[in-house]
Formats: sequence, structure tokens, C-alpha cells
Amino acid sequence: MQKRNLSNRAISVTMHDVAKLAGVSQSTVSRVLSQSSLVIPISEETRQRVLEAVDQLSYYPNLTARSLRAQHSYMIAIMIGDISNSFYHSIVRTIQKVAHEQHYDVLIAYTEQLYENEKYFCEAMIRRPVDGIIMSPYHLTNEELDQLIKRTGASVVVLANHIDHPQIDRVYADDGQGAHEATRWLIEQKHHQRLGFIGVPAGYPPGDRRLAGFKRAVDEAGLSWNPDYFQEGDFTIESGQRAIHALLDLPQPPTAVFACNDLMAIGAINTALDRGWRIPEDIAVVGFDNIAEATIIRPNLTTVAQFPIDMGQQLAQALFERIEGVETGPQRSFEIPLQLIERQST
Repeated sequence: MQKRNLSNRAISVTMHDVAKLAGVSQSTVSRVLSQSSLVIPISEETRQRVLEAVDQLSYYPNLTARSLRAQHSYMIAIMIGDISNSFYHSIVRTIQKVAHEQHYDVLIAYTEQLYENEKYFCEAMIRRPVDGIIMSPYHLTNEELDQLIKRTGASVVVLANHIDHPQIDRVYADDGQGAHEATRWLIEQKHHQRLGFIGVPAGYPPGDRRLAGFKRAVDEAGLSWNPDYFQEGDFTIESGQRAIHALLDLPQPPTAVFACNDLMAIGAINTALDRGWRIPEDIAVVGFDNIAEATIIRPNLTTVAQFPIDMGQQLAQALFERIEGVETGPQRSFEIPLQLIERQST
């Protein structure tokens, strides 16, 4: 019996194979796949024959060859802080949808908000060039971002309002003002005078801005700021649980707590309820982001809503305008508005 020559080598399907099966030229296949038929008209019947042949043969264009010809990688990268935080999910999903419409692939990395991981991401971009980068940096400086652009040639757009680089567009929400308005609402509309804050370590720009907005509202109301009412978390549910334990153990606990994000607020609510505290009768809780879990937890979480789909759409639009050369001017800033949403936790 003749032995079969088994091999791990993949069978390579070429554009020539697609053209032969569809009964057209390779240039016609190329025009269909690159969607350039608006320049050279191709009949719908021909286009369907090509697409059916592509599907039948499971053909994938050779992106390496395409990249060499066009001097593009047809790849963008996204760097986010925490993949477990559902706030980022809609942003990434929206960006990926736009990228696919532009026939770009997407790399996604998360950093856990650690400086060394942000640096590693930049090094990876130098090793594996992409055409564009969308990132949410916490620690990278303008100088480090400048080196990233110079060494990769990539267009960069950030989800951050603390980045001020002439070549980097930024999309942001004024979260400091959002925290200020939510705190003022707790004081003026809900009549709280002892307010706690669950924040994050200094040096994390969102935390710094939200704490500053919170303190400004407390100062404007003429209330005293009790340092014991500040507890430090790390954006996670678990840190919110630890923080509320410390606040509830005080001789005179706050009557309302503003958490720097929804995950910490949810942790605070769960733990307070477990300890027998009523929400909002004994202690009110406000979060920030309006993630999906805010409406699942009971009581529902009052929060400062961000709009991640709008953010993702604006990030992607700004990036592809840069990649395609539609926009070549100095830094642009796009502010996405916030909204305080009152629910049962207050």
C-alpha cells in the first residue's frame, strides 16, 4: 500500500486560483477585493462570482505583499487599561467595527494601568509596526509618546485629556467637572454634609481629576474635608469593598460616598449591604462610568455616565482621518459630554 505523504504545511490558495474558479482575470479579483470597482465598473454578477470563489476556496489576501506594495500594514493597535472593566468593551467593539469597515485588522492590549506595561506596549509597536494606535495612557509622558511616533511613523489618538502633544488627537470627557457636579448635587439636592471618596493612588490622571472636582464642590459648599473620608482603591470591585469597610468602621461614617469608578462603587454597595447598612437610607453611593453592571446591581447605581460608543466612534474617525491623510494639522480635541444618572443608590 502506498504511503500518503502527510505534512503540516498549509495548502496555499492564491488569487490565481480564485480567478480561475470564477472565470475572470486576477486584476478583476483584485479590484473586487479592494473595492476599487467604483473606478473601473464591475458587474454585480461578476462580483458575486468572485466572492463565491473566495468563499469556496477560503481565500485570504496576502497582506504582507499588499503591505509592501502600499507601504501600509493595514493593522491598528488599541491599548486599554483594564480588559475586565466593561467601560472599555463598547469602546473597543466600536473601534473594531470601524476598522473592519476600512479593511484593517486590530491588535488589542491591556496594561492593568501599569507603567511598565505601557512601556512594553510601545516597544511592541516598534517591533511590529502598525499604521495607527489608539491608546488610553495613564503614565506615558509626551516625550515617550513623541518617541513612539518617531520610531513607528504611526498615527496616534488618545482617550485622555491630559495629553498635550501637537501630533496626537485626543478624545475625552471632562471628568473633573463631572465629579464636581455630582458632588454638588449630593450636597444641594440630597443634603449630604459628610461625604466620603473612594479614589486611586496619586498619579493616575482620571483619579486626580475626579478627586479635584469632588474637593472643589466640598470647598464651595463650605464643608470641612475630613481626610479619614478618603480611601484609596485601584479601580476594582475588591478595592471598593475594602474601602467601604474602612469608611463604615469610622466613629462617624460619611452619609454619602463618591467612588472614582462604577466597579469600586459596586464593591462598596455589596459590602455595605452585607454589613446590614441600608442604601440609600444609611449611606448613599455614586459611581462614575455607567457600565452595564450599574443597572444590574440592586439597588441600581447612581452614576456619572460616560458614552463609550461615542468615544469609540470619535477615536476611530480621528485615527483613520490621520492614517488616510485627510487631516494633517495640529492636535485636535474632541470632548464627549457626561450625564448624571440618578438611580436607587442615592
